[in-house]
Amino acid sequence: MELRHILATLWKWAWLIVLATAVAAVSSWLAVRAEPAIYQTSTTLMIGHTIQQVAPSSADFYTSERLAQTYAELIQREPVLKGTAAALGFEDQWRRLREQVSVHLVAGTQLLEIRVTDTSPARAKRIADEIAHQLMATVEQARPQDSYRRFIEEQAASLPPKIEAAQQEIGTLEAELAQAFSARQIQDLQTRINTLDQQVNDWQATFAQYQLLLGDTGVNVLTVIEEAPLPTGPVGPQGLLRVALAAAIGLALAVAAAFLIEYLDDTLKSSEDLEAATGLTTLGAISRFPGESPADVLITVDQPKSQVSEAYRSLRTSLRFSALDRPLRTLLLTSPDALEGKSTMAANLAVAMAQDGKSVVLIDADLRRPMQHKIFQLPNRQGLTHALLDGAQALDAYLQDPAVPRLRVLTSGPLPPNPSELLGSQSMRRLIERLRSQADVLVFDTPPVLPVTDAAVLAAQVDGVLVVAEAGQTRRTAARRAVEKLRTVGAPLLGAALNRVPVRGRGEYDYYYYASGGAERPLRRPWLQRLAWWRQPLRSRDDPAPR
Repeated sequence: MELRHILATLWKWAWLIVLATAVAAVSSWLAVRAEPAIYQTSTTLMIGHTIQQVAPSSADFYTSERLAQTYAELIQREPVLKGTAAALGFEDQWRRLREQVSVHLVAGTQLLEIRVTDTSPARAKRIADEIAHQLMATVEQARPQDSYRRFIEEQAASLPPKIEAAQQEIGTLEAELAQAFSARQIQDLQTRINTLDQQVNDWQATFAQYQLLLGDTGVNVLTVIEEAPLPTGPVGPQGLLRVALAAAIGLALAVAAAFLIEYLDDTLKSSEDLEAATGLTTLGAISRFPGESPADVLITVDQPKSQVSEAYRSLRTSLRFSALDRPLRTLLLTSPDALEGKSTMAANLAVAMAQDGKSVVLIDADLRRPMQHKIFQLPNRQGLTHALLDGAQALDAYLQDPAVPRLRVLTSGPLPPNPSELLGSQSMRRLIERLRSQADVLVFDTPPVLPVTDAAVLAAQVDGVLVVAEAGQTRRTAARRAVEKLRTVGAPLLGAALNRVPVRGRGEYDYYYYASGGAERPLRRPWLQRLAWWRQPLRSRDDPAPR
């Protein structure tokens, strides 16, 4: 996709993008305002007393860090949380503390931080302090009982003399080893030294375990370093951040939706799309213009100086040059589907040809949904069907004058039960030959190509066929199938015309309206064009009159 297509898509769906972003931002803002303020406080604990030791070992720090991880998990367990809730008077709601309490370990230290959030600053402080108290009480309860403690103390007290005596004996043996000469003596002394070393290590490990159980090592001790302060301001909800995030999400979703819609939309939007889909040259593009009823769409009569009328004259010129090899005496207009404006284009194109000095006959060959008698406000009691059935009657009896110089209209007449058969009959061929003698150009308004075969049947009998497509409505597949169907019957395709092109940009199209005095005044300023919507009634989908 080219950059200009990307920018055009963003501009086209700018209203959706702005609306989605605004709705997301406003919804998030309202949700933030409805939420209560959140306060946070924290209590800091230290594991052990290693900072009070003159020369703490790395093992002391390692043990403290591992204990801190254990205590962090213990804080989230039922004994501590339930004890805290019971102490504060809401034991039946202790489970909600899991959502309010978080534990953070200060990396590389023995510090443990208990953070609590709550809608009440005082309650947040009480919960943080009480959790620290409950943790310390739980750890204390897990220590050995008095009788068990005395036994551990006795065993621990007996180990230091043993360790000291063994170390003295190791020193004596090492002195003897230095003076020994025989291999046997050296081996015996070395064996005794290794045995004593192993025994000393075992006694030291056992002594460390006893100290850990007794809590006298300075490692398995909890101390409150910093009590929870009373929060002075809320920490949430983070309104600006959430509103900005919601707006960004709404913007992204709207942009994605816009490009998805454009990707899934296979309707024709420009002359380039029409040419790519049909392989035909786009001979003209008619902009969308207001029309309240079929009688209001003759813009070439009502507003001959408008840009839309100029577009019809340009289409007239393009048709003339597209048929340089042979004179264009009979022209057929059709469209892929219904309600794409081919009847209005046929009427205005016929008027433009008549204004160019040609004598024109406009034939309403749409014997299923005729529109020309409504556009020109003519009676339709008799017309094409009578002319086909009564070949002897003079054509002047059926041709009507719509008060446009050099233009006559042959309306459809009563609708027959077999339109395709009538249009493909020999009577129709003879009628076309008779009409040729009545005018310079014959313009046929026919039904759509895809729903019925009327246009395909008649297309082989004319000098040129113009395919009309509606911008933003005709699908690429429909236009392609319509052209293929016409080519199958050998229709002389001159090109295509894009109808109801949206007005884009200043100066591309100017609209005119009649003032009360009857003078024609242009709405030259773009803001006047936008304010003129009250003079431009919108067409319903069922109204076949284009704009």
